[in-house]
Amino acid sequence: MFKKILIANRGEIACRVAATARRLGMQTVAVHSDVDASSRHVAMCDEAVAIGPAPAKESYLQAARIIEAALATGAQAIHPGYGFLSENADFADACAQAGLVFIGPPASAIRAMGSKSAAKTLMEKAGVPLVPGYHGDNQEPEFLQQQADMIGYPVLLKASAGGGGKGMRIVEASADFKDALASCQREAISSFGDDRVLVEKYLSRPRHIEIQVFADSHGQCVYLFERDCSVQRRHQKVLEEAPAPGMTDERRRAMGEAAVAAAQAVAYVGAGTVEFIANQDGSFYFMEMNTRLQVEHPVTEMITGTDLVEWQLRVAFGEALPLKQEQLDINGHAIEARIYAENPEKGFLPSIGTLKHMHMPQAVHFETGSAVRIDAGVREGDAISPYYDPMIAKLIVWGKDREQALSRMAQALAEYQVVGVATNIAFLGRLISSTAFSTADLDTGLIERNPAALFPPAELPSAEALALATASLLQSERAAATNDPWAQTSGWRMNGQLERTLSFSNDAGSVTVQLAYQPDGWQLRLDGQSLPLKDIRQQAATLTLRLNGKAVPGSVVREQELFHVFHGGRHWQLHWRDPIAHAGEAEAEGGRLTAPMPGKIVALLVAAGAEVEQGAPLLIMEAMKMEHTINAPAKGTVAELLYAVGDQVAEGAQLLSFQIAEAA
Repeated sequence: MFKKILIANRGEIACRVAATARRLGMQTVAVHSDVDASSRHVAMCDEAVAIGPAPAKESYLQAARIIEAALATGAQAIHPGYGFLSENADFADACAQAGLVFIGPPASAIRAMGSKSAAKTLMEKAGVPLVPGYHGDNQEPEFLQQQADMIGYPVLLKASAGGGGKGMRIVEASADFKDALASCQREAISSFGDDRVLVEKYLSRPRHIEIQVFADSHGQCVYLFERDCSVQRRHQKVLEEAPAPGMTDERRRAMGEAAVAAAQAVAYVGAGTVEFIANQDGSFYFMEMNTRLQVEHPVTEMITGTDLVEWQLRVAFGEALPLKQEQLDINGHAIEARIYAENPEKGFLPSIGTLKHMHMPQAVHFETGSAVRIDAGVREGDAISPYYDPMIAKLIVWGKDREQALSRMAQALAEYQVVGVATNIAFLGRLISSTAFSTADLDTGLIERNPAALFPPAELPSAEALALATASLLQSERAAATNDPWAQTSGWRMNGQLERTLSFSNDAGSVTVQLAYQPDGWQLRLDGQSLPLKDIRQQAATLTLRLNGKAVPGSVVREQELFHVFHGGRHWQLHWRDPIAHAGEAEAEGGRLTAPMPGKIVALLVAAGAEVEQGAPLLIMEAMKMEHTINAPAKGTVAELLYAVGDQVAEGAQLLSFQIAEAA
């Protein structure tokens, strides 16, 4: 086995590779950008080498610097993880020329499958069914539009060198084609350095099913069954599970054998994933092959009892596959949820900030029969920056069947707490419990088809949440009290009772709590109810109290006037308005359109003085290699554009001034 390997990646996959390599007795070398110098993956490795500034193109995509780091530290092999250089054939070649083992497939296989167009041509020759479309070299906009018109709308534009949901656009009509193509190409060149696209028929209600394949250098190739990755947003996977619900043995075998044939057609070695789009009737079509390990590989590991990273290391070292096809079997059901720093209620916009508080559900070993696994690349105190994918962790659960796995996932999500950035945790909880997902009514449009269940209107906080926020405020006041008798917090009055009015608000509105101090506790008056509040206790992160005689456990994390209340599997964000701190404040001015996140201006769609209708696109920002359009909030006039194309802007920066038209 290798003595030392370099990990050319970051985040949870770098941490995973480091842990597996250590278990096998290998030393590891981390590479990192300047902003990642104190990251978790660096701490987990034996050595670390800085390779450049924060932007990936100046650090993690610098192949020469990574190879130089490997040679300087005496590493024998490079594990590319996924993303960055993992599917870069030139990098694989450069590793070989430097005498380093690239822990991945041969460069020839990466090239054969790296272009979606070339891969589809190869599969067409091999007799694998393909979705109708154009996968050729002619990239003239007029020609591509003609192809789309012949295929019939809706069509899907996909970056030929793409992946991860980037560089993809659904086009509903011919009139929308050129704008969608331009946007797709901008995103493709930014993410992959290649603006070529392919056009294919967009199928209604398809499922996304992929097959995990693994090949060694001794001519063996196996498939480790399938994963259903149908639940997506913006063409990026949200939930993955294995095995796929409703999969028959016959269909599983047919898809598995087709995937193996695809791998063998390019003399594949290592881990790979062959992705298919499947109709509800059971027919399936080749989409692409990802010549690397996938983010969702843990669900395959859970149901097969394998360690695919260990397989990668052993196969790269020249060993044969640990198991043959007939030795592989499916045990139970596994589901993976991607915990992201993003705001589902705002179009899944990424959220930037520091993880000020992070409590994860307890991880349990698979052998116990109560499996909860967490693959995380960040720790409490780490920052989610605008430079990389905003994934916080992958939460994976196993159950003896799908029903048990769903129950365990719901419980684990209820225990997950994050403060400092917006997250999709609550959204994932709703998704897991939704009728569509729980009954396996799956397709790639599931999220868009179920807006009422997945994006319900905000609710006013419960009495228990308000009691916990109030108790936290009382505890902080008690902790800040001094021996000065005028600073005591007991609320004692000689001839009366102290009463306070506390104002809390969230996205649903404002709530007023009347708090009366009593000798043995407090009394909350809320919506005409009078609720005794007693026995407030704080033990570590857990806050407990009794409300109207009932025990209420939870935890509260306070950020000045913002109270994060975790109770009953929910996360309430309650703003407390301190009447003294805000005395005399005036309302903020309107007429501003601000940046929803840090990013770069890539297109200005209007000029100063333009009169626009509500919803009209005004400009396009790029953040985390995804494009976001800023639209007019109402009918009005663009008074001034404050930035030019190419400018970097901070979150909250005013982008333009906008004058709303007066009502007629």
